Amino acid sequence: MFSLTKSAKYRLLKTFSRIFSVSRLSKEGDCDLTPSSTMLSSDQTSKPQSDAVDVFWHEGMLQHDAVQGVFDTGINPGFLDVLEKHPENADRVRNMVSILQRGPISPYVNWLPGRLAIVSELLTFHTSEYINKLIEADKSGERREISAGTFMSPGSWEAALLAAGTTLSAMQHILDSHGKIAYALVRPPGHHSQPTQADGYCFLNNAALAVKLALDSGRCSRVAVVDIDVHYGNGTAEGFYRSDKVLTVSLHMNHGSWGSSHPQRGSVDELGEGVGLGYNLNVPLPNGTGDKGYEYAVNELVVPAVRRFGPDMVVLVVGQDSSAFDPNGRQCLTMNGYRRIGQIMRAMAEEHSNGRLLMVQEGGYHVTYAAYCLHAMLEGVLKIPEPHLEDPVAYYPEDEAVAVEAVKSIKRYHSEYVPFLRGT
Repeated sequence: MFSLTKSAKYRLLKTFSRIFSVSRLSKEGDCDLTPSSTMLSSDQTSKPQSDAVDVFWHEGMLQHDAVQGVFDTGINPGFLDVLEKHPENADRVRNMVSILQRGPISPYVNWLPGRLAIVSELLTFHTSEYINKLIEADKSGERREISAGTFMSPGSWEAALLAAGTTLSAMQHILDSHGKIAYALVRPPGHHSQPTQADGYCFLNNAALAVKLALDSGRCSRVAVVDIDVHYGNGTAEGFYRSDKVLTVSLHMNHGSWGSSHPQRGSVDELGEGVGLGYNLNVPLPNGTGDKGYEYAVNELVVPAVRRFGPDMVVLVVGQDSSAFDPNGRQCLTMNGYRRIGQIMRAMAEEHSNGRLLMVQEGGYHVTYAAYCLHAMLEGVLKIPEPHLEDPVAYYPEDEAVAVEAVKSIKRYHSEYVPFLRGT
């Protein structure tokens, strides 16, 4: 059971009557969200609600099954009795769904259905050669390693299409003024997927497809993408590297390139090219950066850059693998850090995009803590004044001095080499 603060208990008592009108509680352990039981129809969500988040989800995304083995390799060395699941497994997302269904902020959640993307939508970002490669891999019916650690199995392609289509539906929902705050709860993740290749557990770049939809709709002229996944959002950056219509900002650990599928380094000097020079901002943070370091980086680098850019749509690419206990990252965010980032992103959207904020799920591989951090981030986005869940990790020590110095150095670099930030 989760622990509630006194104020949270009081708020839950006050809002309990809203639970069944907003999101029906499911049975214990049941993540089966179907349109007949928990989804809201379009007429029910025709008016934006500032005190709610519209969550787009489809259970078909659970059918993507990577491998078991040593971490993400799929290798069975023969001397281990227990093989672990691939980090990007369905359990992590099941817990994200269930904490939003049955956790303290469930009264603030509207559930809406996802859908399959169609090929013409995929081609707005990806090349036809790459999409055909994925289709052929799916037709084989065999498990294949598309890139290092990225496995396609029967059911994976449909899950990837659902992730892309669900994210597109979330963006369209905002564009059609049915809501201002939407969250695409999707898997497989997408931000490493480049126009021409898969990478880092990602097949289709869900967030990038949503950005293309916004720009092509004629209702947005400039989109800011802020990526807080612990790994560099290289696929999104690559897709818009030569564009001045999209500002991509990625806060990640300083991991560098990891091979042919991920040639980008995520370093500060990868700024974009041509008219896109300066519109790709990388913030490689020292390993071990925690809540204070991340908040300092967001306030000193992200907020001023987005303000100068002046977007009319804000997209937050979310990964809980920046948490202190994620097996796939080396950063130290806690629930408080995610809550604070949510607050800042909500304020940023209200300042620049009339409150319009799309959040897209990416990494986050600790099956329990990723869900808790998601809950905390949405508390921040929803402006809930006090935490409704206590952090099960409790206190985690942080010395932010190294992170602060790194941020100051990056800021000096941006001031000198980023045209629209010169002199800041």
